[in-house]
Amino acid sequence: MLLVRAIVRPEKSGAVMSELAAAGFPAITKMDVFGRGKQKGITVGEVTYDEIPKDMLLVVCNDKDDLVKIIIRTARTGQGTFGDGRIFVSAVESAYTISTGASGL
Repeated sequence: MLLVRAIVRPEKSGAVMSELAAAGFPAITKMDVFGRGKQKGITVGEVTYDEIPKDMLLVVCNDKDDLVKIIIRTARTGQGTFGDGRIFVSAVESAYTISTGASGL
């Protein structure tokens, strides 16, 4: 199992979630997060904004390939646009359903 963490623009998270659900990935956790990427925020005039609002989407799945492609295609605002986000993939050792105690997805 894999955990896919996608940090995307807030205005793109709804579209990403819809596309993932349509592709068979309905179970998603969404969190509001704040941070900055390699560009160290955004400077407007003399003010630097270094805590940019984003949404983090968490999905546990067995195969990341389709999921990652869907996120990239749906969350991208333009070729090479800064601030579109990042995707992180990590191994998940195990998962359990609290109500039943069943293991796995």
